[in-house]
This record gives sequence, structure tokens and C-alpha cells, in this order.
Amino acid sequence: MKMAKRLFLGSAAALIATGGAQAADLPVKAKAIEYVKICSLYGAGFYYIPGTDTCIKLGGYLRAEVTLNTSYHFLGADSGVGGANNRLSDYYSTRSRQGLNIDTRTVTEYGVVRTYWEGAFTWTTGTYSGAGTGGTTYTSSLGSQVATGTLGLYHAFIQFAGFTFGKAYSQFTTPWAQYPANSYELPGAGGWDPVNQFSYTFDFGQGVTASLSAQDQVATHQLAVWNVSSATPVGMATGLYGANDFGGTRSPDFVAMVRVDQAWGLFQASVAAHDNHAAYYGATELTGHPDDKWGWAGQLGLSIKNIPTGPGDTINMSAVYTNGASRYNFHDYTAAPAFAMYGSTGLAGAYQSVGLAGVSDSVFVSGSSQQLTTTYGFQGGYSHNWDPRWVTSIFGAWSAVRYNGTAKGYVCGAFVANLALSSGVAGCNPDFNYAVIGTRTGWTPVKGLTFSAELAYTMLDQKFASGSTVTLPTQSSIAKPATAYELKDQGSLSLLLRAQRVW
Repeated sequence: MKMAKRLFLGSAAALIATGGAQAADLPVKAKAIEYVKICSLYGAGFYYIPGTDTCIKLGGYLRAEVTLNTSYHFLGADSGVGGANNRLSDYYSTRSRQGLNIDTRTVTEYGVVRTYWEGAFTWTTGTYSGAGTGGTTYTSSLGSQVATGTLGLYHAFIQFAGFTFGKAYSQFTTPWAQYPANSYELPGAGGWDPVNQFSYTFDFGQGVTASLSAQDQVATHQLAVWNVSSATPVGMATGLYGANDFGGTRSPDFVAMVRVDQAWGLFQASVAAHDNHAAYYGATELTGHPDDKWGWAGQLGLSIKNIPTGPGDTINMSAVYTNGASRYNFHDYTAAPAFAMYGSTGLAGAYQSVGLAGVSDSVFVSGSSQQLTTTYGFQGGYSHNWDPRWVTSIFGAWSAVRYNGTAKGYVCGAFVANLALSSGVAGCNPDFNYAVIGTRTGWTPVKGLTFSAELAYTMLDQKFASGSTVTLPTQSSIAKPATAYELKDQGSLSLLLRAQRVW
């Protein structure tokens, strides 16, 4: 009896174990897959982030290009080794860039919350500059002596209930900025470069908006504050008419803008206030300093869409005036835009010709107040679509820089003393005009892929007396000797070839 009981219990345990093992081998019902859903609220390309009510869109582009007869991308050969017009100047320069943008949007009880980020990885050919020893030094696009690429942060902002926080296009600029129908960068408008800001936009409906903004002036909208008392022959030989003498930040730039954006086109008016805050006259606090001076800039922009010449044809144009806020006209240049373009000469006793020019927000000398620099200019572009695949544009820009009588006295006193201007103070005039004219043709064989060629001519119109010469010091970085040069207008023709895929 006991034996039978043990056999029964053992068999039952075996059956239970076997049944458990078989149950473990049975397929378990998988959790339902949460497919990505299209978000149609904000146009094509948006999807819901799984498990959320936030929509996201990824985009970007890949670009490969070469510029001919300039050492710089988007700019003519107007300074440095490019403007030297000698064996250090580049016949071509190459660049590759991968851009990426991320756009997220969420509907809330206060309206849409939006975040936007855009960055790019860029590799650009560097340049060789003279080392002053019969050799040269390679400088990469980072400004270092190591060949490498760069990472650029273009946009990073939050928009909520009419507010914009972070790095975005300045409220001053038009939608096309310095690109009315082109890729070369033109003066005559607020620049493309995004800027850190705190802004509020009023939406009145029917495409009518107005914005108020406080934006960071450093790097993007701050140009040169020249202490002419500290000018050097080497600096003036490159168009730098003084030592850059910025103080620390005191105030952001204040911007107001009104825009009408409708089916016929766009009209915009914008104004900016800019504080010029200098450091000291000399090396220490004891030397004193000039008081702050506020500058300003104003701009009008107009775009006309679908003009009678063809479907999609567009005209974009803008005009700008600045006083003590020159970056709103001359934008994507170095911290102190300066031009030095060399060419041939027929003047007896001159080695070569040179066009020298520089633009600032203000100038001063020790013990004086700041003298604000005035600039004005305009730009425009017309684009014609031959068919859905071919487009041709023409574009141009002209900008002027004008110094008042006091500022000219400061600059010319240093110019004559440092560079031995042959015509003396009477023949000295640091005013100048800068212009670009060009044409572009693009071919888009398939959606998002465009091949383009852009030809641009850059002109520097300097105002020093005709036939004047200056004696420049040795400039080892561009291999120019210390000798006499004729002051003369200059020009440069450049070609940009590009292949770009947008996705």
C-alpha cells in the first residue's frame, strides 16, 4: 500500500513538472507595437514621438563646394592672403558640410511649445601664410595650425506663448538676410548669423506681426571700437585704423520689428539700438576712458512673389542705414572688418597698388569722446524659374562707410604718421564704398538635389587722393615687402560651384 502511494505521488509530481516545462515553452503574447504616427498639424515631415503628444521633424543637408580665385567661401578675395594676389593666394578652396536640424512642437493650453536646434559639421580647406623666414605656415579653418573640421551651432531656441528664448535669427533681419538671390554674402542688410535673444512677437493675424527683442551684441552685432592713439603701421597696412578697445558688456541691443507677410510678398521695417562701451585710453584704469555712446540702425525690406515673368519668380531687396552700429550693414566679417586688396600699378616709384579700407562702430583718441561711424547701403536679387528644374538669379549690393570730420582727423593723423601718405592729410579720406554684383544658375534634376554655379565680382572703391602712395611695412604673413604702394580702387572676380542635397 505504501509502495503504491509513493508511485502515485511520484508520477503526479513528474506530470506537474512536465506540464510546467511545456507551459514555459508556449509562445507568450507580445506587447502591441507602438508604430510611429504621422503628425499632420505642422505640415509634412512631422511624426509623433512614441508615447507622447509631441511632434518631431528631422531635416538637414549635405553640401560639397569649391570656390575659385578666392581663399574664402562666400566672400571675395578682399583681405589677407586672398587679397595679396600673389603666390600665397588660393586659386581654389574646398568645403564639405553636413547640416542637421531638429524641430519639436507640442500643443498646450497656452499654445504651441516649440524647440528648434540646428548645427553643422564643416571641413574647409585652410590657407598658407608667410612665416617671415622663407617658409610658410598652414592655418586651418579653425584658425589653428592643425588641419581639422569645425562644429557650428546655428540655432538653439524655445518658443512659447509668443516668446523666443535662445539663439535664433535676429528680429532685425529679413527672411533672406544677405542672400536675396545668391550664396555669396552681401552687405546692405542685417546679417544671417543667429544671435542669443529674449523676444516677444505680437501676432495680429492676416500675416501681420511685430516683435520686440533684447539680443546679445557680442560677436554677432558688435563691430570695432577703435582707439586710434594705439594704431600701428602693421595694423593700418591691413585697414585697421586703431586698436580694438571694447569694454565688457553693459547692455544688449534692443530691436523692434514690424512685418507684413502675405501671398503677394513681404514688407518689413526694423530698428535697433546699440551701446558702444569702450575700455580705457591706455593700459590701466588711471588713463581714463571715453563715455558710452548709443548707436542705431534702421532697415526696410521688400519681397515681391510670383511676379509676371514666371511662376515662383521673386524679387527681394532691402536698404539699411546705421550710425554707430555698423555690424547691421557689414556683418559676416571679422571682429574688425578691414580690407586690403593688391593689384598692379603704372605709377612711377610704386611697387604695386593697394586698396585699403576699414569700418568701425566708433573711433576715438586719448582724452576724446567716441565719434560714431555712419554706413548705409542696399542689396537686391531677382530669381527667375525657367522651369521646375532650372533657376537663374542676378544680385547686387552697394554699401558706403562715412566718417565725420573729427573722426577723419583722428584717422588721417595716424595714417599719415604711420604710412607716410604722399599727399599728406589733405589727400587722406578713409571713407569708402564696397559693392558686389553677380549671377547664379541652379539645376535640380531630382527633388532636393541641386547643382549650382555662382559668379561674383567684388569692388572696393577707396577715397584717398588719386595718385597717392603709402609706405607699408614688411608684411611677412602675405609676403609683401616694405616699400611704396599706390592707393587705388580694386576688384576681384570669384566663382562658387556647389552640389547640395536637402532632406
